[in-house]
Amino acid sequence: MDDPLLAVRDLTVRFRTRAGTVTAVDRVGFDLAEGETLAILGETGSGKSVTAQALMGLVPRPAGEVTGGRIVYAGTDLLTRPRSERRRLNGTDLAMVFQDPLSSLNPVFRVGAQIGELFRRRRGASRAEARRQAIELMDRVGIPAASRRVDDYPHQFSGGMRQRVMIAMAIALQPRVLIADEPTTALDVTVQAQVMALLAELKAEHRMAMILISHDLGVVAGVADRVMLMYAGRVVETGGLREVYETTGHPYTRGLMASIPALDGPRERLTPIKGSPPDLTRLSVSCPFQPRCDFATDVCGTERPELAPVPGRPGSHRAACHHAKEVAADVVPH
Repeated sequence: MDDPLLAVRDLTVRFRTRAGTVTAVDRVGFDLAEGETLAILGETGSGKSVTAQALMGLVPRPAGEVTGGRIVYAGTDLLTRPRSERRRLNGTDLAMVFQDPLSSLNPVFRVGAQIGELFRRRRGASRAEARRQAIELMDRVGIPAASRRVDDYPHQFSGGMRQRVMIAMAIALQPRVLIADEPTTALDVTVQAQVMALLAELKAEHRMAMILISHDLGVVAGVADRVMLMYAGRVVETGGLREVYETTGHPYTRGLMASIPALDGPRERLTPIKGSPPDLTRLSVSCPFQPRCDFATDVCGTERPELAPVPGRPGSHRAACHHAKEVAADVVPH
C-alpha cells in the first residue's frame, strides 16, 4: 500500500508469566489507509486485543512489553517516541472503543462529565462548554433525551447505550484512526446491528480509518474493507473481505467459515474446529495450527509458514500456509 496512514511491521509483544514467557503478538504486520476499515478476526487468545493495546501504548507493564517491530503513524514510528507524546496522540489522533463499557466507564462520575473531560483537558473548554459538547455527542450517537441523560451514571444505561457513550468519547476529538475492540460483545443481535451501523456512519462522516476487532465473522461482513485473521499471535490470512470469505487460503479461516450457521438452505450440523488452541508458552517454530489441521503434512511440523500470495487469487490475498493452494481448491493432500 502506498503511503498508508498506519503501517505496522513485525510487531512483537511478550508477557512474562509464572508459566513462562508468552508471545502474545508474533511479528504482526499490516497497513491501514485513510478512510479504510480493517477487521482483525480470530478466537479468544489469538492476539487481537493485545495488538490494539500495543497500537495505543497500553500494553500493561511490567509484565508485558513490546519487544520488536515498528508502528508508523503518519510517517512517525510511535515506538521511538516518549510516552508523554504517545499519550497526547491518544484521543486526538488514535482513539479506542474498549471491549467492556461498564468496566471502562467510571461508575462514580456522570457520563456527561466523563465525555466533557476530554474537551476540558485537551481543548481547554469551560465546564459549560464541555457539557454542551457532551450533549451534542450523546445526541449524535443516538442516545435519546441526551440533555437529560447527560447527568446519569453508567449503571443507569443499558449495555447498548453504554457502548454508545464509549463511542461518543472515542470520536469526541475527531481522531484519524478509531480502534473498536469487540464493540458488540454481550449485545443482542438487533443492538449489534445498530452499533455497527453507527460506527460505519461515523467513520464516513469523519473520514476516519477504523480497525474493527471481533471474533464474529458475520458482524464485520457489512462494514469491513479488508480482513486479517490471527491465530496464536500470528497473522494467518489477510486480504479483501470478499476475497477471503469467498475462497479461504488457510485451514483456520476455513474452519471458522464452516462453523457459521446458514440462514438459507437445508439444516446441517455445524462443523467445529477440532482440538483446542495451543499453549502459547510452548509454541514451536512450526505452524501453530498443525495439530488441528486436516491439511497438515510433515513440512507443517518443521517449518514456519510465512505470509505469501494464495495461488490463483488476487495479489492482496495472502495466507501463511504451506498448502494454501490446496485449501483454496478444497483438496486435502494425502
